Amino acid sequence: MRQNTIDEILNHPISQELLARDLARLAYTALDGTPRAIPIGIHWNGKEIVMCTPTNAPKLASLRRNPAVALTIDTESHPPKILLLRGTVELDHVDGIPDEYMQWSGTYEMTPEQRAEWEVNVKSLYKSMVRVVMTPTWVKLIDFEDTLPTAVEELLREQAARQSA
Repeated sequence: MRQNTIDEILNHPISQELLARDLARLAYTALDGTPRAIPIGIHWNGKEIVMCTPTNAPKLASLRRNPAVALTIDTESHPPKILLLRGTVELDHVDGIPDEYMQWSGTYEMTPEQRAEWEVNVKSLYKSMVRVVMTPTWVKLIDFEDTLPTAVEELLREQAARQSA
């Protein structure tokens, strides 16, 4: 997919709304060759999606072996809004807590007191973390109004072609 197409889709207002969410589902291939899909916190920096994980997370060995991943960010409302992303990740070991980890956790509903306690607990638990940085190489936005799943778009094109024949 061309970079200008990726940028156009990612700059769409619905994509921006989805990229501002805290959680996505990350899909990757585990060391045993089977697929995994896990919820993970995300932070969009305008170019990359940054996820942070403990240094002992099992997914890290898998991502080192095969950095190809997919992400899904969606809503729970009807019709759902869905942003599908594919790309590769780079792993970056960081001493302390990455800024992105603290930022993505910022939209949870917490009182100031709860937030302060959460930050103390996080800082006492993690001495270092790994930033999992994904650069999108393919994206698709589905809003069920202007954009549909590819299979549905193909069926509608076929139906239109039959009707015009």
